[in-house]
Amino acid sequence: MGRDLRHSSRRSRRSRRPSARHWLPTLLVLALLAAGLGAYRYEWGQRYLPGLAADPVTEPEQVLAPAGLDLPDWSPPGDDAVALDAGGVLAPERVAAAVGTDLADPDLGRHVVGAVAALAPGSPEWTTGDGRYLPASTTKLLTLGAALEALGPDHTFTTRVVRGAGPRDVVLVGGGDPLLASRSVTLAEAESTYPARADVTTLALEAAEALGGEGRVRVRFDDSLFAGPTDNPAWRRDYVPDDIVSPITALMVDGGDEPDSELKSDEPSLAAARVFADALRAAGLRVTGRPQRVVVPAGAEELASVESAPLSQVAERILDVSDNEGSEVVGHHVGLATSGTGSFEAGAAGVLATLGGLGIDVAGAEVYDGSGLSRRNRVVTSTLIDLVQHAAGPDGEAMRSLVTGMPVAGFTGSLTYRFAEGPAVARGLVRAKTGTLTGVHALAGIAVDREGEPLAFVFGADKVSPLDGLDAQEALDRAAASLATCRCTR
Repeated sequence: MGRDLRHSSRRSRRSRRPSARHWLPTLLVLALLAAGLGAYRYEWGQRYLPGLAADPVTEPEQVLAPAGLDLPDWSPPGDDAVALDAGGVLAPERVAAAVGTDLADPDLGRHVVGAVAALAPGSPEWTTGDGRYLPASTTKLLTLGAALEALGPDHTFTTRVVRGAGPRDVVLVGGGDPLLASRSVTLAEAESTYPARADVTTLALEAAEALGGEGRVRVRFDDSLFAGPTDNPAWRRDYVPDDIVSPITALMVDGGDEPDSELKSDEPSLAAARVFADALRAAGLRVTGRPQRVVVPAGAEELASVESAPLSQVAERILDVSDNEGSEVVGHHVGLATSGTGSFEAGAAGVLATLGGLGIDVAGAEVYDGSGLSRRNRVVTSTLIDLVQHAAGPDGEAMRSLVTGMPVAGFTGSLTYRFAEGPAVARGLVRAKTGTLTGVHALAGIAVDREGEPLAFVFGADKVSPLDGLDAQEALDRAAASLATCRCTR
């Protein structure tokens, strides 16, 4: 289950107007306008409803909504709605009337910000509040947008096995795969696993075959791709010790999770090497000693390798479930791409530099990590509006996964069980990234209004009483949902 902040009962064990038809893909519009009826691409149905047999393109009448979901009556939009006539302009007074009451909810505390704009790049915004807020996990949009731009949506991450310094040494080399798994999935699991994962067990089998399937080996591991601390100094000191987030390395399996546990590994690189060693044993090799950390020289003989899914798919997964470890690993890669250093500091700097280079307004932004766990992060709502507009716009093809990956209200990911209150029509017409820390709640994404106009929005409250957390979350949901019932353009 995806959560912005993972909690464990165990205490510390260590001290954002050209014609829309030219810039918004038909697929995106269909997904936004007809999500409530299940009219996604077939692969979307397969991803989130693995047992779905009907193709929503050829058999839309056969596609059922998720069980237990009470949907309003809805007339399918005509061709004009799908093409999105973007001749109107945002009506700020209508936006204010739609969301004002909910954003004034006292449960949101004394610091609330909001921004709404048409999705076309450069559209003027309606704003409320001072605009600068603690973004929590909406930070992930920045991290992944920068990564998609800097690395490209087709970029993949490779985990290798090479020969070591000794005659019997084999070295597991981490390539910073954000979704590297410990083992391959079963056929039943594969139906609901997106995207496909590379895994160290399969890697071990390939390495064992390259070694002849027998003999004695010593396992070494190399996680030197990333630099700097594995525990972010800008995080609360208890996050890593209390298993809220794993130490971040270039060689992690299962996001640093310990097997069959809610706990995180103290040393995820070593844990990955141990899984690899066990798999070598199962493949018939005799593994001696304990895995040791090394740094392999360039040009070492490669015995085997496994490759991740493309970054576009990895980004969708990270956004969908708000994967903290995955976003931090991707942030380190932004650092490597922009400065040659894979660290928290270099990654954060690289994110802002990359987005700023695209003309996205990053003035006033302070970012210290890739996931949004740091309470020192500050972002201006216009930055998120610019980013969402760019990702959906004519120059944002590389970043399109930000749009396709955001959870759908009432249907997928971290919004599956949200939007229970407010206009029911919003379920399926709002896509948004959540942001949640203690006392902090945020939503940033896209809503389609009653005119069929897609709107970029950001809502945040970062001084919420911990006792009002759920009520504050519902107030933001209602505000976003109200955009789906608003005729917000003229």
